[in-house]
Amino acid sequence: MTTVDPQLRERAEELREVLTLANHEYYVLDRPTLSDPEWDRLFAELRRIEEAHPELRASDSPTLRIGATPASRLEKTRHIAPMLSLDNAFNLDELEAWETRNARIADEVETCGYIAEPKLDGIAVALTYEGGVLVKGATRGDGVIGEEVTQNLRTIHDIPLRLKGGPIAPPARLEVRGEAFMSLAGFEELNARRAAAGKATFANPRNSAAGSLRQLDASITAARPLRFFAFALELDPGSTDPLPVRTQGEVLELLEEWGLPVNHRRSRCASLADVEEYVRTLEAERGELDYEIDGVVVKVDPLPLHSELGIVGGREPRWAIAYKFAPTLATTRLLSIEVNVGRTGSLNPYAVLEPVEIGGATVRLATLHNEGDIRRKDIRAGERVVVKRAGDVIPQVVGPITEEAGERPPGFQMPDRCPVCETPVERPANEVMIYCPNGACPARSFWGIVHFASRGATDIRGLGERTIQQLIDAEAVSDVADLYTLDVPTLLGLPGFQTKSAENLLAGIEGSKDRGLARTLYGLGVRHVGGTAAQLIAQEFGTIDRIISAPLEEIAAVHGIGETTAGALAAYFAEPRNLEIIEKLRRARVRLSEERARTPAGPLSGLTFVITGTLPTLSRKELTTVIEQAGGRVTGSVARSTDFLVVGKDAGSKLAKARELGVGELTEPELLARIATAEIPIPEATGHE
Repeated sequence: MTTVDPQLRERAEELREVLTLANHEYYVLDRPTLSDPEWDRLFAELRRIEEAHPELRASDSPTLRIGATPASRLEKTRHIAPMLSLDNAFNLDELEAWETRNARIADEVETCGYIAEPKLDGIAVALTYEGGVLVKGATRGDGVIGEEVTQNLRTIHDIPLRLKGGPIAPPARLEVRGEAFMSLAGFEELNARRAAAGKATFANPRNSAAGSLRQLDASITAARPLRFFAFALELDPGSTDPLPVRTQGEVLELLEEWGLPVNHRRSRCASLADVEEYVRTLEAERGELDYEIDGVVVKVDPLPLHSELGIVGGREPRWAIAYKFAPTLATTRLLSIEVNVGRTGSLNPYAVLEPVEIGGATVRLATLHNEGDIRRKDIRAGERVVVKRAGDVIPQVVGPITEEAGERPPGFQMPDRCPVCETPVERPANEVMIYCPNGACPARSFWGIVHFASRGATDIRGLGERTIQQLIDAEAVSDVADLYTLDVPTLLGLPGFQTKSAENLLAGIEGSKDRGLARTLYGLGVRHVGGTAAQLIAQEFGTIDRIISAPLEEIAAVHGIGETTAGALAAYFAEPRNLEIIEKLRRARVRLSEERARTPAGPLSGLTFVITGTLPTLSRKELTTVIEQAGGRVTGSVARSTDFLVVGKDAGSKLAKARELGVGELTEPELLARIATAEIPIPEATGHE
């Protein structure tokens, strides 16, 4: 077994903590303290570490998540299909590597062409139209559930309240995805009006757009100069009338025909070389645009290839990527160097900065890695320093600015004792990190409980980081299940608690018992199981016991999960200590079940299908709809639980695996014949995928 460098392990922990906080500030509070390039670079570094060392990927890793659970008084609503995130490329080499990876799956990628569009720095939204009329609008939220802001979106003049007709009529129900944003001219005008009225001005157009869109009073939104560009659409999963469009370019043209605004700076690129030329041109002309952009979105043009390329980890489509423009630097004063303790006991120094505005985000903290890094760069508290907006670490102190007159402040010294438990630190030979050797140091269990109680998990109201630390210090809790054993006398023994506040916290803990299996499973901190994966697993199996007893291959067959997540889940429940936590939760009457995804009764009820190869008349998406309408279930990979493989032309490895496992085989005509008498609507042929 390969030993992981402790410094690398601590770096992954640090990245997760910074990114999780940044996600909350960006998606929930609309008050980011990190710029987008900084977040992107830190996210990319964490992903590289986790891909190289899967054992370092934690269940609460931002790489497993789409976004953050919305938090406001706005109503929540479920999207027709998940609004996914995009992988990032920060240079042309990474863009070319993306194409190379895709070409291994589908040879046509290198010659099929791309659609490239400016990547706006705005707010992703979804518009639901029924009968051509706008009936609902929502923010992206966590990608699965967003906040309903219909009345606010209706105030944006770019958004049609009724779609236009045309040669291709809008389907009965569809969801249009796009970006709400504020133009630079509109932003300046808004700030001028606020300044004249004696009101505080806004920091940047992105924050202004986010705050405007999430107002409870739509009249406030109406007074803000919001704009909108559409970039995608999703049909109702139950639709059996697919649109006759075969490319992303045709989708954008169709959206325009229906009266939706689409960015006119988009381009159809015949090759990746054309994409790279588009990127260079747009970056050079970036300052001439009347809206902020931070890169280019590149999408494979043919829609059939989208299904073939698929989605990575339930989070990112392989057929699209965001190319991010280069970052910048800034200077500020280093106020102090502080130290925190990681989960493994390492002492991690970090910089406290005089707040500096970089790209519309306020940066207050930066990484310093370790004592050797500080000494090598000769960074000293009190001096001005250069801060890097982006890069492999973000934000990062590059080095000092020493031109100022006068004697330099003294250099930094790491503490001799753990700042949490006062245990003398250890300095292992041949390691750059310094450690607290106390295995009972409270800092190690702190973040696990913080995650379990967080809004995206069990959402225990009133249980903040300060209280969690107090509970650990008082030895009142040692794992997440211990939270449900707390009582009023225990809480009254903590500083700052009165009877009312103790009762309120216990009410919050009691309320968290009914969050359901998906959120509790996510809160347990199973490696690779983010919020979306937990929801998919919970809806598929329904109870914690079914998950625990399910064979690994059955979990892996769940659409959007795969073998890595399934293996991590199986390994988690193989640990006796984790099973003990489950039993403690069960005894506390925490709900460990979820309503399973319902499928209609029909001739295929109870049967599981996998589709492979090129079908003679229907696309894979169309045939999936037919199977589901007939009561069947379609998964992405072949397992022993698969009943039939629907085989098309040029079937690949799935066919070989199906024959190895003894899975039944059907052609498209044979399958359609089975359900023809059940009056399941079969769409007209539109070509195959």
